Parts: sequence; C-alpha cells; structure tokens
Amino acid sequence: MLQQPSSELVIAPGHAVAWRVHTATGSAGPDPYRAGALPSFNQEYHFGGCEDPVVGPRPRTDCFAGTFEIRGRLDRPALEAALLHCVRRHEALRCVFRASSGGLTVEVAAPEDVKLEAVDRGPVVSPAEARTHVERFLRATDTRRGPWFVMGAMIRAESTTVHFACDHLVTDGASMMIVLHDIATAYAAFSCGREPDLPAAGGFLDHSREERRRAAATGPDDPGLDHWKGFMARNGGLFPRFPLDLGIEPGAARPAVNTTELLLDRSGAAALEDRCRAAGVGVSAGALAAVGVSLRKEGGPEVHRALVPVGTRGRSRHAHSTGWFVNLLPVEVPVPEGADFAQTVAAARDASTRMIRGGRVPFVVVLRLLAPELAARPWPHAVNFFSYMDSRDAPGAARHAEWQSRWYTSIPSTNGMFLWLYRTDEGVYLNSVHVDTPQARRTKAALVGTLTRTMEDMAGHGRL
Repeated sequence: MLQQPSSELVIAPGHAVAWRVHTATGSAGPDPYRAGALPSFNQEYHFGGCEDPVVGPRPRTDCFAGTFEIRGRLDRPALEAALLHCVRRHEALRCVFRASSGGLTVEVAAPEDVKLEAVDRGPVVSPAEARTHVERFLRATDTRRGPWFVMGAMIRAESTTVHFACDHLVTDGASMMIVLHDIATAYAAFSCGREPDLPAAGGFLDHSREERRRAAATGPDDPGLDHWKGFMARNGGLFPRFPLDLGIEPGAARPAVNTTELLLDRSGAAALEDRCRAAGVGVSAGALAAVGVSLRKEGGPEVHRALVPVGTRGRSRHAHSTGWFVNLLPVEVPVPEGADFAQTVAAARDASTRMIRGGRVPFVVVLRLLAPELAARPWPHAVNFFSYMDSRDAPGAARHAEWQSRWYTSIPSTNGMFLWLYRTDEGVYLNSVHVDTPQARRTKAALVGTLTRTMEDMAGHGRL
C-alpha cells in the first residue's frame, strides 16, 4: 500500500456520500457511553499539545486517511453494513474524548448502540470540485471535539472510491491498513449475502489500562530506564537533534511539506533484501544503516541517534486491533567513515536489538520521569526521527493492488524533519515531512539524493 501526502489524494468525480458515527439513543436520550476509562499515554500527550503553533489557538488535526476501489455497480446497503461492522468491531473508533479539570477521559459506546448517519452530498461533476470535496473531508476530523473517524464514498456507475479518515488521536498508521482491510473484506462478504469472517480484535482500552498498570510501578530509579539514561548521557538530552540545517530556530514551527519519493524499485528492493540476509540482518536494519550513513555523508555525525516508533500490538489479541499501538524508543548506530557494509548493517541490527530490549517503558512516562521540563509540546527542537515499515506484512496486503489501496497522511505543521521509509510490492519509498523553509527544501533534496545512491550501492554492490 502506497503512503502519500494528503495533497496527492485525488478522487474522480461522482455522487458523494458521507457517514459519521452516532449513537442509537440520540442526543436527547440517556447517555449511551460507558465512562470511566483513561486514554493511553500517547493520546493524553497528543491531546494536550494539539493546538497548532502556526495558526494559533485553532486545534490542529493530524490525521490518516485511506482509500480503496470497488469495481462495478455499488451495493450501497452492503457498504453501509461494512462500515458499521468496522466501527462496531473496533473499540477505538467508538470512543469519545472529554477534557475536564481532572484530565482527559474516554467514553466508549457499546457496539449495539452505534449507528451511522449518512449525509448525501450530491453530484460532484468536475475534478476540481472533487478536489475541494476531498480537502473538506480531510478537515472533518477534530482532535479536541470530534468527530475522530469519518467515512465517505464517491459513487459512479461502474466504480466507487471508498474513503475514510481517522484523527491521529485514535489510531496509528498501521491501524489504517487494518481498517481498510476490514471494510473491504466485510463489503465483499455482505455483497454476497455472507457474514464477514475476520479474526478477533482486542479492545484498545484494555491495552491502555495494562500500559498504565505497568507504568504505575515505574519510578526514576527503575532498571527499565537504564537504556534511556545511557542514551541521554551520550546524546546530551532526551531528544536527538536532526543533524542537518533546516533554516529554522529551535522550537519554531512552520507549515509542513509532505512528499513521497521512490528510493528503490522492485528489483532493487529485492536485491537489498538479499544483501541484508547474506549479512545476517533484515531490511529494517539495512534501512536504518542507510539513513545513518546518508546523514553522515551530508555532514551529520558518525553516530546516528534517532527516535524510532515501535509497534506494541504484538501478535496476540491485538494483532488485528485498531488504536495507537506505538512506543517511541531511542536508537544509536555507529556509522563511521570507512566501515564496510557488513559492519554497518550488523551495528544497526545490534542497536535495534538493544533498543527493543531496553525500551519497555512508554515514552511519555520516560519524558515525565527523566525530562519533565520538556513534557510540553511541541518538541524543543528538530528531532531526528526514523521509521521503517513493510506494508506487505499488513492484513490483506495480497489484495492491495486489486483494491487500489492508498494510505495518506495529513500533518499541518512541524518544527523539524521526519523520515518514514516503507516497502511495498513496488519497492522502497521515503515519505518525509519537514518545515517549509528554503533551506529545509534544499537539505531534503540533497538527503534524498544521497540516500537513494546509498541504497542503490547497498543493493547493487553490498557497499556504502
């Protein structure tokens, strides 16, 4: 599944319909929500810092969106049943967040109380009008007030584009692949008169409660913080700095630029995988090494320090759940000039292993215990952030091409540069978000060129 900036989300004209989640009792009836739950640490942290420093007091909305195609004439009752099935199946999509003097709380509607409210938007007759419709759709989520999940379709005589958006408060990027898979799979079943056959999906609030239970026993002297403490001592603080010039003062935020570039085509990605396997590492370690080497070639240090998002859903009852199942962990990889391919990718593999073993405490808890003066958002300076994901491991990945699946990100502003590498059937891509300054554009362009050449050399010759 290709990840792209939301500015590239294009839907052909058709008849537009939208759906929002609401409860069966309606606003005049008794409250159908079950109260008393606490959000995850990520949700609490994100909600507290969601005002956009660029546009002022208006809350910012970071969201993920997804689209897929239905060929032939639409069975609208089957699609509505599939959308409702997805919302009822995933607890995170039925949550309501409320801020009070006591902090952020979560209320969740029971599956049987959830309904969908359809709004007929009417015909969309031109590509320009479709573009406006899509932009309005993406702005429909609101971190502070909701809605947090919206769904829609552009219906045509012989095809339909299903589109949906989730506020980052309720989901991570990997969850969007699950949502897309579940809707598409449920539609195929309902349109044939069958019930969907999907694996069980555990509740996200259970995951949050367990996370908080474990964290309650963590103090500043807990051995689980030793990895972080060593990193902070060598790094000079908790947040690793992005090492290249972005033309911006520390802490200042600007509108964000979001782009996606192909780094390696299908054959190049396969060759890189072969090289990495021969060296005893995975492609994720190869990608981490490539970024560190490329930053060093562009003037960065000989030790690549970054924050890495690591999934926490595991392969058990939350493997097919939707929510924010991510922890941020620090990684340190030596990338000295003169080190060969095998040495560097092995160092990246070993650093990743140390990161996972030493990173069981949630990032927000680490922040509060070890650097409470930095707990406010935005982050104090441009942070070096790296991620790698193989979308071929996602549920339904074998059908992504058939569904013409796409995954989009919308981030309005930032104070740094973030690098997401991901692999699809077509190759390895870089999705990046950075501040919109002339220098940042030059820095990103140079880095992408160097990273592309580095990965091509790794894949083609096993060298750096």
